[in-house]
Amino acid sequence: MSELNEIRGWLESRLPELLAEYKVPAASIAVYAHGEMIDRAAGVLNKDTGVEATADSVFQIGSITKVWTTTLAMQLVDEGALDIDAPVRAYLPEFAVGDETASAKITARQLMCHTSGFEGDIFLDTGRGDDAVHKLVTLLADVPQLFAPGEMFSYNNAAFCVLGRIVEVLRDKSYDDCLRDHLFTPLGLTHVAPSPYEAVRFRAASGHLSPERGAEPQPAQAWALPRSNSPAGSMLAMRPRDLLTFARMHLDGGRGPDGRAVLTPESALAMRHREVLLDLGLMGDAWGLGWSLFDWPGGAVIGHDGGTLGQSAFLRVVPDHDIAVALLTNGGNPLPLYAELVGRVLRELAGIEMPALPVPDLHAPRVDTARFVGEYASSVSDTVVSEDADGRLWVQRNPKGVFAELDGGPSERIELVAYDGDKLIPAEPQHGMHMVHAFVGDDGSGRAQFLHTGRADRRVSR
Repeated sequence: MSELNEIRGWLESRLPELLAEYKVPAASIAVYAHGEMIDRAAGVLNKDTGVEATADSVFQIGSITKVWTTTLAMQLVDEGALDIDAPVRAYLPEFAVGDETASAKITARQLMCHTSGFEGDIFLDTGRGDDAVHKLVTLLADVPQLFAPGEMFSYNNAAFCVLGRIVEVLRDKSYDDCLRDHLFTPLGLTHVAPSPYEAVRFRAASGHLSPERGAEPQPAQAWALPRSNSPAGSMLAMRPRDLLTFARMHLDGGRGPDGRAVLTPESALAMRHREVLLDLGLMGDAWGLGWSLFDWPGGAVIGHDGGTLGQSAFLRVVPDHDIAVALLTNGGNPLPLYAELVGRVLRELAGIEMPALPVPDLHAPRVDTARFVGEYASSVSDTVVSEDADGRLWVQRNPKGVFAELDGGPSERIELVAYDGDKLIPAEPQHGMHMVHAFVGDDGSGRAQFLHTGRADRRVSR
């Protein structure tokens, strides 16, 4: 089709320019429309080695893996082996988090749409064996329950580790083998790698991190996060073309490239049904089963993003127009790259306008600080919201555990300004964007109970 050819030509000239502008070492993009696919790559996979990126290079897809894990679970639904509204304990009798009542009630559906309510950033390294996911799930017994199951949305990596463990138990095989046998093979995927051991067969991208704001990105010292988090997105890598083959299966009612069913049409549709609305200005407009859902001018879009050790991935799918685009990167400032590349594809092929990212109004009126000031904590960070002598609000995030090593210590102290009601926004960008900070709930004295940035961090001081 002529529009696809025009995009191909534009990518050939524009992609290298954008990489230089945003200090992205390499990027690879694929676009699917009405049965045709194009792809393009540019840059270097590792600045130490200078190996050039090609369209067949594999990049980590990060949390886009969650859609794959959900698909594996929905295949079990199709077979009658899994009821996603039954308690998790029907399949994992030993499952427990810090609250016994919640442990007995949490369902697979709640795991899939981030409403299970327990703290979700549990990145414990339980080894490299096939039992890594199993070991992680057994270590969740002391994880705090932030809110009752089903009460609200809070992005939860560990929930997908639990979902992946359900798949392992019902299939009686490792998560990697489940991916290979039930998705890679029936979809005919050729450039995919569930772990570093397979990734070395290909031209594999290494993530790059910037030691400080504005600095040139340098190769990360590790390639992947722990295997224990594989179902949440710690390792899975592929080329964009293979990612779009997976997305096309969802567009085609669950049929693979050879026409055979990989997923039933009912399950494919169920995955993009609205399960929870997001009124936080964060991470889409709603969430389905695995998919993030966007209501953008011109039409509905489904997708997911991913981020690992210096790699960022973006997948957007337009079911009503039979269009999908995948962008994979390995460092630098990928968000404006995504906005220009994916934005143009959606606009020209589907007539969809990607909304601009939130930005602060530096002339916004002052807010009543009492509701917001305090410390909010999770297993991966402590966030302090403070007030200065002039009545201005400031936020500083202090990472813990693996993220302390990844982020290199406390973040800059950045002013928060009014955005929309109980939502505040940083005056300066962090990691290329102004992340909306939503203050949710009431601790009993009028102060916010949670600081919500996609994940809900509970107040621990007043």
